[in-house]
Amino acid sequence: MLKLTYTHNGFYIDYLQESLEAWVTTRVILALRSGTSLCVEPSSASFLISLDLPYVNQLLEDVNEFTGEIVEVNRCDEEAMEVVLEGTWLGSDIASEEGIFVCRLSDRLESLLYQIWQESPVKIN
Repeated sequence: MLKLTYTHNGFYIDYLQESLEAWVTTRVILALRSGTSLCVEPSSASFLISLDLPYVNQLLEDVNEFTGEIVEVNRCDEEAMEVVLEGTWLGSDIASEEGIFVCRLSDRLESLLYQIWQESPVKIN
């Protein structure tokens, strides 16, 4: 599972071995026990990756193989492209710009996206 965390300071990706359902259930229970409001809804999320990183060419070559997992791949300019994924958004309210997006993809795609993000010297927000 990939966990994309959006904060006012930036954007982070984590690669988790836990199942999506188990992770979301734990978060909901935590919110209930702590009295914190939590909005959970199906959504899409996007992030930018630099085109000059290792594995990006592999992602571009294999994008048709990932149909159904990657909603869109859009080239933004000569330096970056946007990757759009479908999954579940968890935030304090429905309009929150800060929160966590989780999605379950094939192991290969999760690993590839995580490696690309990890090797980015400057994270693109």
